[in-house]
This record gives sequence, C-alpha cells and structure tokens, in this order.
Amino acid sequence: MEEPKFEIQMLHDRVMIRMEPDTEERRSGSGIVIPATVKMANRLAWGEVCGVGANVRSVRVGDKVLLNPEDQFEVELHAQTYLVMRERDLHAVATQETDHGTGLYL
Repeated sequence: MEEPKFEIQMLHDRVMIRMEPDTEERRSGSGIVIPATVKMANRLAWGEVCGVGANVRSVRVGDKVLLNPEDQFEVELHAQTYLVMRERDLHAVATQETDHGTGLYL
C-alpha cells in the first residue's frame, strides 16, 4: 500500500524560503576574489519564497526576500534546505511591481 502524500501549508504569518547554497566565490567591488569558504558575520542573504501563511501580507510565492539566515529555523525536504520564519523578520522583498522602492534592482 502506498503512503499518502501531505501538502505542506504554512500557518499564520509564517513564510517558507528556499535558500541557494553558497558554492560560488564572490568578488568585492574592487575586484578582490572572496572564496566560498569565507563566512562573513551578520551577512544578509537572498532567498525565494516557497510558501506563505494566511496572515502574510507583503510577500508572495516566487518573491525574492532579504533575510538573516542565522536566526531562523531550518527544515530539510527532499534534500533541499528551507527556512521557516515570521514575515516581520524579513528585511526586504524584490518584486517587479513597486510603488516605493529603492531604485536598486537584482
């Protein structure tokens, strides 16, 4: 007998975010190569929203969001790591439609 499948639904103001692994080196503004093994303290990261609870108002599935990955709960599903956090802990959202953005684009 086959096991039933259960769809994950986020509750209340919770957001599920897929993080991209830091496998590539980066370059500073002056061109210095920063290896992927270097970890910077208090560095914010971008992730993609995969699920939102019913009380989430500012982000939607598919949005890119800026967050602190160190202060959140991790869950692993099908060999992919996700973060679960409250919407209020997000720092920014990257969207195509905006009324009051920064003028910066991804």
